[in-house]
Amino acid sequence: MELSELQAKIADLEQQIAELPAGSVTKKTINGNVYFYHRWTEDKKRREKYIPAEEVDSFRKQIERRKALEKELKVLQKQLPKKSVSAVSAHTFATNIRTGEALRTFSASVRRYRKRECFRQLHDYIYGEPQDKVFILYGLRRTGKTTMVRQIFVEMSDAELSKAAFIQITARDTLADVNRDLKALEEQGFRYVFLDEVTLMEDFIEGAALFSDVFAACGMKIVLSGTDSLGFLFTEDEQLYDRCILLHTTFIPYREFESVLGIQGIDEYIRFGGTMSLGGVHYNETSTFASKKSADEYVDTAIARNIQHSLRCYQYEGHFRHLRDLYDRNELTSAINRVVEDINHRFTLEVLTQDFKSHDLGISASNLRRDRENPTDILDRIDLAAVTESLRQLLDIRNRTEQTVALDDVHAAEIKEYLDLLDLTQDIDVRYLPDVSRKSSRTVIAQPGLRYAQADALIRSLLLDETFSALSLQERTAVQERILSEIRGRMLEDIVLLETKLANPKKQVFVLQFPVGEFDMVVFDPVAGSCQIFEIKHSAEIVPQQYRHLIDEEKCAQAEHRYGPITGKTVLYRGKNRVIEGIQYQNVEEYLRNIVKI
Repeated sequence: MELSELQAKIADLEQQIAELPAGSVTKKTINGNVYFYHRWTEDKKRREKYIPAEEVDSFRKQIERRKALEKELKVLQKQLPKKSVSAVSAHTFATNIRTGEALRTFSASVRRYRKRECFRQLHDYIYGEPQDKVFILYGLRRTGKTTMVRQIFVEMSDAELSKAAFIQITARDTLADVNRDLKALEEQGFRYVFLDEVTLMEDFIEGAALFSDVFAACGMKIVLSGTDSLGFLFTEDEQLYDRCILLHTTFIPYREFESVLGIQGIDEYIRFGGTMSLGGVHYNETSTFASKKSADEYVDTAIARNIQHSLRCYQYEGHFRHLRDLYDRNELTSAINRVVEDINHRFTLEVLTQDFKSHDLGISASNLRRDRENPTDILDRIDLAAVTESLRQLLDIRNRTEQTVALDDVHAAEIKEYLDLLDLTQDIDVRYLPDVSRKSSRTVIAQPGLRYAQADALIRSLLLDETFSALSLQERTAVQERILSEIRGRMLEDIVLLETKLANPKKQVFVLQFPVGEFDMVVFDPVAGSCQIFEIKHSAEIVPQQYRHLIDEEKCAQAEHRYGPITGKTVLYRGKNRVIEGIQYQNVEEYLRNIVKI
């Protein structure tokens, strides 16, 4: 192994180790109740911190992982020249700090990575005029935060890099530790300081003004990054009000999935989109959302604990509101998981209810032939509507029986508010004509791979129920693929709606429903007093039935009466661009690739 490669591996291991807890997990019995504590040694003193029972197993695994990585690190360090060992590992700071050549090594592996669009904002802050503000880079895990910081180091000259420092914060660090280290860096002439996972400090939210009022005010460029999104939002609202620049990385649009990761195809985005994992190398096999298990682990670690940690650390824990009782019973993480899964189960239920209600082909499943046929031939012989209705009823039952955590509407509503703040969920309006007083909404998950993983696993598990024992493996597979195709179609609608809405903040983007039929998307411009109407199809074929609503004179007249002249009628689909009977057919991937404003 070459020296540069060895140093890069050491830097990567050091970062992983810094993110994991040291010490051990101990158990105490007090008044008949069992409590668990994290125990470690710091400054030659033994320290302890309470661990909620539901986090004990995960904590133990993290400690075991750290010990394994430390052994691996020692082996690699022995392979370095003595001078390199001291340069890599020796420092006099209280926190884990990288400077100088260690930053070159730290950033070497991302040199060839493509940059996210939001990288420009970070770049402009670092190289722009000094200002009394800190830069906050935050978002859910695996959305490119640390990679962007490393890409800044790649761009720095030797002179700039000599004035840069990267601080890897751990749960053991305190604001006092960081304050001492920042003062030392300032005295040594450091100008660019990056603090990763800064919200792990228990006292960060209450003392964050230190970064802007003391260090940024003296000309230092301070970048704070981390996965604890709510912690940053609470801080921005209080301690760093009007003294920070926020950059949220959670939402990854299709065009970035394609341009940064090098993965093409809307179906790939539906199945795996939502994180920046692995830069496109064997992405499907190792994706965060490649299985329901990995998707559930992501919800638990990146979302549920994110919310819980922020609520616990905020001043007086006042933001728990009605969730306090769930937290006290160690049920809040499970409740958050339940709400996320319930949102996706409801989505699946809507697909089963709405998209299959007219697909009764009149053939009983009990009379199915058992010979080998393609999925289309098999489906022609299945009473698909009856199968779907059975799936819908099973899902209803499962939703009720699996609700191990008692959630009332207040709990669910407050958790949903925090999911919205994390940019994980967003509501799309559904409007109705001629009944303008009626309104509802769709909840869209900003990470499509998460939704698809849970919906896919749900359909597979439901079809294994004894209700469908008359169906052969081939028949169940055919039904499963038919339903998943409908799910992908509905997800495509939601993706287009969400990205169009985000790209057009001054316009109103919504679904418009009529007593019979709907416009999949309407983009209403209140300033111009006009609108555009869309149908969104997962198909790559052109069929007149696809645009029947767009040419329905009565529907168009009602829409124009309410939202002004219709300036465009478009079908977004997976085929080539063309015009059919005055209807613009546009490739949906091209639409999403180029969407900025319409």
